[in-house]
Amino acid sequence: MAKIYTRKGDDGTTGLFDGTRVGKDDVRVDATGDVDETNAAIGAARAFVQDKDLDALLMSIQSDLFAVGAQLADPKYATRKAKAKTQISGEKITSFEKVMDRYEGELPPLKGFILPCGTPSAALLHLARTVSRRAERKIVALARKVKFDPLVVKYMNRLSDLLFVLARVENLRGGEQQIDW
Repeated sequence: MAKIYTRKGDDGTTGLFDGTRVGKDDVRVDATGDVDETNAAIGAARAFVQDKDLDALLMSIQSDLFAVGAQLADPKYATRKAKAKTQISGEKITSFEKVMDRYEGELPPLKGFILPCGTPSAALLHLARTVSRRAERKIVALARKVKFDPLVVKYMNRLSDLLFVLARVENLRGGEQQIDW
């Protein structure tokens, strides 16, 4: 049986998908780690989401985030024949926009900033939003150094917008008032 530990990272390096060893503080590893953290934050929010459709959407996003991570962790991704499950399509971004448009019809208008709080699911979706924004910033920094699909940046940008809307929806459905700043 394979062990979870390899001891290869004891020197402060980690392996990328192509076998290259880089420092654990490399910008590529940093961006991939923040995408992973976004995925975990969404998983925590899912533990409290009651709506089955919303849960299915969040689970789909978690799968997408593995695709984003796969692209970021593979220096040769652009030159390989990519597996379908590692690709992000423009349709995903369009579907996020449609979901946001549909849900925003239920929500009170925004007058400014709101406090990121409320029901457990909403609070965790707000947390996932902020983590996804950090991941987006790291991905933008990485994009200045290496080439990868520009849809990844768009996806992450739209994801944080979607998580914000979903947090507001969860608060509305949970009977929590939006608290304006």
